[in-house]
Amino acid sequence: MIDPDESLSAKLISAFAATRARSEQIFALVREGPGYDQRPISLRHPIRFYDGHLDAFNFNTLCLGVLGQRSFAPALDQLFGRGIDPENEAAAQIGSVTLWPPRDEVRAYKEEVGRRLQAALCEPGMFSGSRHPHLRRGKLFFLLLEHELMHQETLLYLLHQLPHDWKRPPAGVPRESLDGGPDGTSGPSEQAEVPAGTAVLGADEDEFDFGWDNEFPRHEVPVPRFSIDVHNVTNGQFLDFVAAGGYSRRELWDATAWAFFNERGLTHPAFWKKDREDWLLRGLFSDRALPLSFPVQVTHAEARAYARFVHQRLPTEPEWHRAAHGDDGRRYPWGEAPPDATRGTFDFVRWSCTRVGATPAGASPFGVHDLVGNGWEWTDTVFGPFPGFAPFSSYPGYSADFFDGKHRVLKGGSCFTDGRLLRRSFRNWFFWHYPFLYATFRCVSS
Repeated sequence: MIDPDESLSAKLISAFAATRARSEQIFALVREGPGYDQRPISLRHPIRFYDGHLDAFNFNTLCLGVLGQRSFAPALDQLFGRGIDPENEAAAQIGSVTLWPPRDEVRAYKEEVGRRLQAALCEPGMFSGSRHPHLRRGKLFFLLLEHELMHQETLLYLLHQLPHDWKRPPAGVPRESLDGGPDGTSGPSEQAEVPAGTAVLGADEDEFDFGWDNEFPRHEVPVPRFSIDVHNVTNGQFLDFVAAGGYSRRELWDATAWAFFNERGLTHPAFWKKDREDWLLRGLFSDRALPLSFPVQVTHAEARAYARFVHQRLPTEPEWHRAAHGDDGRRYPWGEAPPDATRGTFDFVRWSCTRVGATPAGASPFGVHDLVGNGWEWTDTVFGPFPGFAPFSSYPGYSADFFDGKHRVLKGGSCFTDGRLLRRSFRNWFFWHYPFLYATFRCVSS
């Protein structure tokens, strides 16, 4: 008879090994030289911080917080303990570090934490014993695993902003995967009718092997009838907004967003570049002529302004859920089958988004495409707790620190979102003006 603890241990050991191999692959994209110490996004720490943060989080949460081990490098535990999510550049300077430890010291720290994590995973009775409730069924280990998976994507936001010659593409990846492949046509948007019904939000405690505190509890929300774009808004469609002077039309913008964009002189999406009369798309490894059929990547403020431009609005979180998961709260828009490359652009199947509608097998019950993958999708819902929310005692600030009215919920996933994070209940969130994530949108009308 198979010991359930041994089976879970083997599953987690394999998952941590695969996850760390991918993290190391991402760090290896930065060439030897100045890139490792750069802060390509002023609202975030330099790249060096994240190299140490993944293991510091593991040690502080598991080894110190639950297993009661003594620290072997308390200064590094604190230095790499937590990232920042400031609202503006001035706030990002608070507590900034001027002298970071050398890379060899960071590497030695990571190796020791890795040994301790491996030992904990192999300890008999770790998951079924009564030593600590957070350890049962591996819940805390899944938390550590998903924390690293999420940081892989946010690390790529940083690397995307590094000069191209400071990076090298991953070995053996074809060009079509690096730049998203050929462009297509960008025609007028089509909409799907979604009848009135129920949206299933959240999850039951044991519905998945892990869920973050903001995903609970499972509940149903009535949703009136509405229409929603079959495809995400494309670069070509957003180009019409830019050409029509959308960034200079005050009536399309909220007051705060209008002031923010005007003070900075922003007149186009952050991933676009102007080359004389032509628009380019800034890719992770190179620029290319703006692919008109690819989803446009913008802030919540820009998405909302465009929706007003076409006399529509952004979907609420319940509307997005209903369009994606229908009446039955299915695990994925296409049903219960596990995610694969035929269903969407996610889980590093490509190193770029691609044209909208490229994976029709992933369509929802209402015929809506790309609801999972090819770009996170902005909703108009402010990030907040579901009724009955209770913070994790092992990580109480994970969600609650961001219930500030300034972050908006995103759903779906991007090309760099791991398959584990594609579950129906997973919620992402960012400031309404943060421009560096792989986020797109679609419009709805009542």
